Amino acid sequence: MLFFFKKIIIFFFFFFGSQLVSEKVGGAEGTKLDEDFKEMEKKVDLTSKAVAEILARTTEYLQPNPASRAKLTMLNTVSKIRGQVKNPGYPQSEGLLGESMMRYGKELGDDSNFGDALLDAGESMKRLAEVKDSLDIEVKQNFIDPLQNLCDKDLKEIQHHLKKLEGRRLDFDYKKKRQGKIPDEELRQALEKFEESKEVAETSMHNLLETDIEQVSQLSALVDAQLDYHKQAVQILDELAEKLKRRVRDASSRPKREYKPKPRESYEFGETLDQSNGGFSCNPAPKVSASSSFRSEKPSRTPSKIFSPHLDQPCCKALYDFEPENDGELGFKEGDIITLTNQIDENCHQALCKTLAINQTQYKCSASQPSATRCPQNMLNPEIPS
Repeated sequence: MLFFFKKIIIFFFFFFGSQLVSEKVGGAEGTKLDEDFKEMEKKVDLTSKAVAEILARTTEYLQPNPASRAKLTMLNTVSKIRGQVKNPGYPQSEGLLGESMMRYGKELGDDSNFGDALLDAGESMKRLAEVKDSLDIEVKQNFIDPLQNLCDKDLKEIQHHLKKLEGRRLDFDYKKKRQGKIPDEELRQALEKFEESKEVAETSMHNLLETDIEQVSQLSALVDAQLDYHKQAVQILDELAEKLKRRVRDASSRPKREYKPKPRESYEFGETLDQSNGGFSCNPAPKVSASSSFRSEKPSRTPSKIFSPHLDQPCCKALYDFEPENDGELGFKEGDIITLTNQIDENCHQALCKTLAINQTQYKCSASQPSATRCPQNMLNPEIPS
């Protein structure tokens, strides 16, 4: 029995294929359908393409992010497999923006105008996301699902009838070409089946084209859902705009707080200064050999506190009076505070105004405008650190 059915299938495929090849390659003419039928078939084909394209574009309109769309499709499939009724929703961009605004608004705190404004805007964005979710549901129920049903049932059924009609037409043309070699009854049955399939296909196409008012109603439902969404969105955004304008007015009328800098901390420099916080070193200078050609007869006095106007530069207090003898030397009195800016060499330091010979200082000095001259060797102070 199975072998018999296989032979029938092979036989039908053989003569269908031979008839189709003779029409496509050999130029043989098949049974022609009337113009009205061809016109209906063309309109149905266009309708099928339009429905498929519009379904895809509507989904992109509601869910514009391809990555989120793919993830949502996967999650929906998993939910169906697990038997879950409620599927995860599409992450609306307005909702994601609202969550970000509210998170940083809370972190900025109530005393920040910007933080309060972010909280207002974030709340409005989340409301927009909820309205967008409602739009998704309305469009899916009243537009996408009916069109998908049309595509899956009516259009699919019409395509089935058209394919069946084409097969019976090839059968009839093949047997008509073999007229005289086959019984007339077989030819008559092939003609009846062809006419029957043509009538069924024509009726299904006619019903689809005549009831296209349903598609118009579905399109109207799409527009109504969009209109409702935009009305609610406008209302939400109007309220947000009014809140933000009110905040701007309140902030403009509020007196500004003046900035009052905190008093600077004073630093004390001595021989035993703790440098754990990166302070300057004021350690006593190491002694040099007795071969130095100059030594002050006055006893050295190490001040317990030295005030430095420039904390980022070394400074010193003069041990005795000094009258400049050459250009570029700095004159000073005993007890003057001088800031050093640079050490020219082992014999000479540079002050901000003029050059200071190191033998005139306990360690540090101060002035303003650098200009340097080399000091003579006999002015070295053996108590100055290197």
